Amino acid sequence: MRKQFPFEKLEVWQDARKLVGGVYQCSRSFPREERFGLTSQMTRAAVSVANNLAEGCGRSSFKDQAHFSNQTHGSLMETASDLIIATDLGFASAETTDLLLDQAYDLAVRIHNLRDSQLRRSEAL
Repeated sequence: MRKQFPFEKLEVWQDARKLVGGVYQCSRSFPREERFGLTSQMTRAAVSVANNLAEGCGRSSFKDQAHFSNQTHGSLMETASDLIIATDLGFASAETTDLLLDQAYDLAVRIHNLRDSQLRRSEAL
């Protein structure tokens, strides 16, 4: 068994990773001409959610960690917006995107709480 990076142990990162898989699965049904448009935008935003959590985990100060949690939240909001737009354009069904949006909402709450905890801990030092 390989060694794990610290961020891999974070449940919030594990959930972000699941969201990435769902977003990629959803985007497979998009028209080919959207490959460099909404498909690319949406998948990059979803990957950014997981990557920002990982990068923040590698920071030594709670203030820096909170900054990356804030970036994570922004990328998650972008992902949610892209999913809604994809539904509006008929690229994905509401049934598919609603499940992903529910995942994103729950993840947003947890990321917000993580950021608040990091900020409180940075002020306590």
